[in-house]
Amino acid sequence: MTAPVLPPRPRRWVRTALIAAAFAAFTIATCIPAIGGVEIDLAAIANNWRNGANKLAQLLQPDFAFFPRTVQPMLETLQMALIGAVAAAIVSVPLTLWAARPTSQHAWVRGVVRTVINVVRSVPDLVYATILVAMVGVGALPGLLTLFLFDLGVVVKLVSEAIDSTDHPYLEAGRAAGATQGRLNRSLAMRQTLPLFANQWLYALELNVRISAILGIVGAGGIGRLLNERFGFYAYDDVSLIVLEILVVVIIIEAFSNVLRRRLT
Repeated sequence: MTAPVLPPRPRRWVRTALIAAAFAAFTIATCIPAIGGVEIDLAAIANNWRNGANKLAQLLQPDFAFFPRTVQPMLETLQMALIGAVAAAIVSVPLTLWAARPTSQHAWVRGVVRTVINVVRSVPDLVYATILVAMVGVGALPGLLTLFLFDLGVVVKLVSEAIDSTDHPYLEAGRAAGATQGRLNRSLAMRQTLPLFANQWLYALELNVRISAILGIVGAGGIGRLLNERFGFYAYDDVSLIVLEILVVVIIIEAFSNVLRRRLT
């Protein structure tokens, strides 16, 4: 008995080439200002390469003598990141359960919560920081409030969608037994979804340290304010040290988060 012979795999190189050519043509078209594309001045990049090389060389020479001045702003950044993440974690629990279909039986409640969260997420964090600085003044408070709103939108959106996309037979069994939705959420849903919440809370904490470096541009406190100041004085060696310090802090927080995630799963 002879083994079955599989037919040769059809060649699709013509189709692949056409798709690649169409993608390349569309990319080129988006760079032509005459037809509404984005203007990309490659000649200016080529002409100013020496200036970019000089700035890069300065960034590769961090001034470690500047480190003592960065300690207090970095501590302020970590405080902002932690308080913002914790506050968002507390508020996100009821909002997430109200926004997810399996844990909220009232359609109008889900609609209101999702609408509010979509509005919160639609505003960029830098816009929040600019408005809050104008409202409450320069300092850590507007940065903290911005991080809180940013984290709240991210956590509620991602966790509620994760809850919607999975089956929850234990909730159906609880409803059949006569339990109320509130009791089911407290006794069953929170226990099952706690790893989802924890992952997003830790991810929000990591993001907060990065975002705070940008918020300082508008005076929202933290290490970003010092970073913007050194940029203004063209002190690229100090800027390099601050960027390096942010990188080390983010790596440490990420390593700590990975350890906690493994313990929770």
